[in-house]
Amino acid sequence: MSIEVQNITKLYDAQKALDNVSFSIKKGEIVGFLGPNGAGKSTTMKILNGFVKPTEGTAFINGINVAENPIETQQKIGYLPEHNPQYLEMYVREYLTFCANIHKIDKDAVAEIISKVGLTPEAHKKIKQLSKGFRQRVGLASAMLHNPDVLILDEPTTGLDPNQLAEIRALIKNFGADKTVLFSTHILQEVEAICTRVIIINKGKIVADIQQEELINKDLETLFRELTN
Repeated sequence: MSIEVQNITKLYDAQKALDNVSFSIKKGEIVGFLGPNGAGKSTTMKILNGFVKPTEGTAFINGINVAENPIETQQKIGYLPEHNPQYLEMYVREYLTFCANIHKIDKDAVAEIISKVGLTPEAHKKIKQLSKGFRQRVGLASAMLHNPDVLILDEPTTGLDPNQLAEIRALIKNFGADKTVLFSTHILQEVEAICTRVIIINKGKIVADIQQEELINKDLETLFRELTN
């Protein structure tokens, strides 16, 4: 399994953000991670990235224990956090070249990813000059730059207009053909458009794990409302 979460619980003082969560995701799956605000989505993603340690339980990336080998597992992950932190004074190409240097990969990858995510017209600008939608593209570019085995995206399409939405969805779908993608979103149509599977979390617990073929026969919006109320 590319992603494996085993019996993870996370406590923040007395608050239980995650309660005995377990799931696994195979290579080639694009999994939508759904839940209301505060359900535990971002905490799960931070644990998978090694930024937060679970109180109990274990997370694995490609069979490697995240808590024991955070640097090794981070090299295999492309991560776009919810708030997409960036160096706003840097130019787009400069920032992605900086990211390439961190990953110790060839500079040719920068030009390739700029083209792939549709940043060519903006590559000469400072990040602070970009619209929110183009900043999201820069975040996606930095996450995908090193061709990771696993892509973890926290609200990747926030702030995109309808045309950008379609392009980024297609990009995620193409990338996920031979990779593993876990992404959170509040847009249910997005899940139906590109996901092979949906995991729904509420109050720190997994309340549904649904394959794509099952989704065809379900009203996802109604199901989501029933499971998260």
